[in-house]
Amino acid sequence: MTPFPRRRLLAAIAAALVAPAAFAQAGKYPEKPITFIVPFAAGSATDQLARALGSSITEQTRQAVVVDNKAGASGMMAAQAAAKAAADGYTVLITTNTTHAANEHLYKKLAYDPVKDFMPVTGLGKGGQVLVVRADAPYKSVADIVAKAKQQPGKLSFGSGSSSSRVAGEMFKQLSGTDILHVPYKSNPQAVTDLLGGQIDLMITDTATGVPQVKAGKLRALGYSTQKRSAQLPDVPTIAEAGVKGYDMGYWFAAYVPAGTPAPVVSRLRELLVSATSSAPAKSFYENGGSEPWTTTPDELAKFQTAEAQKWGQVIKAAGIEPE
Repeated sequence: MTPFPRRRLLAAIAAALVAPAAFAQAGKYPEKPITFIVPFAAGSATDQLARALGSSITEQTRQAVVVDNKAGASGMMAAQAAAKAAADGYTVLITTNTTHAANEHLYKKLAYDPVKDFMPVTGLGKGGQVLVVRADAPYKSVADIVAKAKQQPGKLSFGSGSSSSRVAGEMFKQLSGTDILHVPYKSNPQAVTDLLGGQIDLMITDTATGVPQVKAGKLRALGYSTQKRSAQLPDVPTIAEAGVKGYDMGYWFAAYVPAGTPAPVVSRLRELLVSATSSAPAKSFYENGGSEPWTTTPDELAKFQTAEAQKWGQVIKAAGIEPE
């Protein structure tokens, strides 16, 4: 699928810059509660980050931040709702590469345009994922998974509740030369629930969702998805170290508002969000969730999104995933 034209983003930014009443509006912003729309279920990494940032913004502004979880359809329901919201800074999409880099390559038709329908605000964080199985599963290593999958093609199954998790699993199959059945979920926590219940055999999930289950002794971590080991799981090898050469798949969080939001409002919202990434709740999320803070200007995020969309498109094509 051809990526959406990035030049339309520049037009949206230019339109916002000329709003005559924008500066007065930004001076009072926020005057009422802000809604953070999250594409995944409560308990997911994105949800945890949104709540941490929201509590900080409430402390900064004395205005409530409401988190609205719209899980399902790989984040498309949430992205569509955010795109159609009023462009006044009071509806913010706290999202990931799922909605703004991967989906345009995973689906033939989207109900939103990840470029035209949004104004970028700032990046919020980057992280890796962990390959997990049940603690009582017979698999002690990545090599065990690969061996079993090659012995019985299509018998093992992996779950995913986000495009990051899905593509991570597909890349694992591609680079290890295995055939593992994909089972989709609305969100990673739901997939973890089925993993614990024995309905699926494994998954590659964000650390904020998976690591607590590992530390509780309910799941076993076999590999980490990026080129560097997780500080939370220093004894767990990277998937590449464990034998799947060339494996490297991370994820990122970012904030967007509907296209047409006045630039001064975007600027004020960015200030609040950047400050929030340094707050105690956010620091706790980053440390416990295995990710790190990452902030940008709107223009930097737009350029990063363009590059990421191209990268994810290449990965998805190489993995042989056909758009649905």
